[in-house]
Amino acid sequence: MTATRSGPDRNEHLLAILRNRVPEVTLVFWIIKVLSTTTGETFADFLNSTLGFGLTGTTIAMGLLLVALLIAEFSVRRYTPPLFWSVVVVISIFGTLVTDNLTDGLGVPLWISTVVFAVLMGGTFAIWYARERTLSIHSIYTRRREGFYWVVVLFTFALGTAAGDFIGEALGLGYWLSLALFVGLIAAIAVAWRLGLNSVFCFWAAYVLTRPLGASLGDLLSSPKSDGGLGLGTTVTSVTFLVAIVALVIYLTVKVRAERRAAETIEDDLPDLVDAV
Repeated sequence: MTATRSGPDRNEHLLAILRNRVPEVTLVFWIIKVLSTTTGETFADFLNSTLGFGLTGTTIAMGLLLVALLIAEFSVRRYTPPLFWSVVVVISIFGTLVTDNLTDGLGVPLWISTVVFAVLMGGTFAIWYARERTLSIHSIYTRRREGFYWVVVLFTFALGTAAGDFIGEALGLGYWLSLALFVGLIAAIAVAWRLGLNSVFCFWAAYVLTRPLGASLGDLLSSPKSDGGLGLGTTVTSVTFLVAIVALVIYLTVKVRAERRAAETIEDDLPDLVDAV
């Protein structure tokens, strides 16, 4: 894989393998992201309703777990698939719960939550760019950049939940139409990227939209047939998607280790680039 690259592109790719704190954006990345968002929707409902933790209890438990995982994530020196994707799954659950607390607990309208989280996300992007001069996830070599990354990710999940619920429920589109809408929007972004639209913008736009896409998929699978769903329930849906995530993370762990072994054999080629970051 690395042997086919040359010059700066090759060096940047090797540096990403050796130093980046987040994964490369591949098809597997997007699959796990959608699976994680679906799990975030169904597992939050499972803890809240099925196990009877309640909204407050579930939020506190997931918040504490997220803090513990983030501490572990910032303690490692580079991307570690099991730890990284554990944070993504839990932050997807917590982001869902943040919006649910505003909507169900405080009665905040969905459109207001959508606007607020969009503003917060935009503000974080502005500060991130002002400090780092880049928003690309291909250059997250420092903990400060990773900190910005996780704040944005949390807001994308909260924003995606609010926007998805607003479109799917407030506008009454239902599960199937909501799912088709978000698939279509993501496909349109992919086409725009292929035609030359800014790759960083396209990445984050798609990242936000995978949240309501995953939520729509989770609701469709878990909701009773009488409500228009497929009736699998939150337990079956959550377990199925978690098993799929674990399998893909194992695959990534093996793949990343192999890539790093190959890259480390020629790491001496990169002193200037490494020093630059």
